[in-house]
Amino acid sequence: MRRNCNPGSPTESGGPHDICFNQPKEIIMKNKNAMATVAITLTLLLVSGCAVTRGQETVGAYIDDSAITTSIKARFVDNRQVDASSISVETLNGVVQLSGFAKNATEKSTAESIARNVKGVKAVKNEISVRP
Repeated sequence: MRRNCNPGSPTESGGPHDICFNQPKEIIMKNKNAMATVAITLTLLLVSGCAVTRGQETVGAYIDDSAITTSIKARFVDNRQVDASSISVETLNGVVQLSGFAKNATEKSTAESIARNVKGVKAVKNEISVRP
């Protein structure tokens, strides 16, 4: 015989650690939905927390900046005049900062030109040093 599973009530076989078999499905689903909501909320807080620490206003801005950085680095790799491994790219709110070392002034200006032509770039700060 199935019994009530309220706290302190006996369970299916009467032991303290037995499983309750007559909990309504609605209660089980509400618990699952509540736990899913908590998990999603925590995930969003953690993701948006990363963006806030970097100075972006939204998670979308963080994602846009990451896409800009990736696009610039990919174009550097495709361009034979730019040594992609010697130049760092950082993006914050659409403003790109280039740093590192170039072999000559042509490489420095080519890197800046590539960065300026990427969609979403608002400005470029070129702090690449030319090696003597």
